[in-house]
Amino acid sequence: MSIALIRNSLLEAQSALSDLLNNEVVLANVDLAANLIVESLRNDGKVLSCGNGGSMCDAIHFAEELSGRYRKNRKALAAMSISDPAHITCVANDYGYDYVFSRFIEGHGRKGDVVLAISTSGTSPSILNAVKAAQDKGMIVVGLTGRAGSALDVMADVSICTKAGQFADRVQELHIKMLHIIIELIEEKLGLS
Repeated sequence: MSIALIRNSLLEAQSALSDLLNNEVVLANVDLAANLIVESLRNDGKVLSCGNGGSMCDAIHFAEELSGRYRKNRKALAAMSISDPAHITCVANDYGYDYVFSRFIEGHGRKGDVVLAISTSGTSPSILNAVKAAQDKGMIVVGLTGRAGSALDVMADVSICTKAGQFADRVQELHIKMLHIIIELIEEKLGLS
């Protein structure tokens, strides 16, 4: 019966959210991530965000909420997602897909900027290469993943790990919640809310 599937899906999501609410380490890392982004923005830095598939959609959404508008009118904040199709297809064709984000970071990233790297598995080669490129440039890496102990979880300066369910969709549901909260914190800390 469809109602049972709906109810079970919502219960799984509710359980994942409840677990997250009780994870003090993750909650503290969300605040730390917002603080690092605010510090970068105050020093004329920017935020670059990247992810694959649904995580790219989250990266785009995060950047446009900062450079555009979240809840209230305020000045635009320096944020962009690495999602330009011309760049991605050029680099994928010439160097391989694993370098689509790292090449952008090599060209546009600056010391003190922040990279928000999103990978539900924490193992995407394109994301891990982006992290390495960012670290080589002296950038700060905020990782958003769903797997504790994954390469992204370990490599990031700040890792927000939202373990949830057995599939990536529950992780992504928590990721968008974390991204919205980070934006809310950024606006509050910058006195823009």
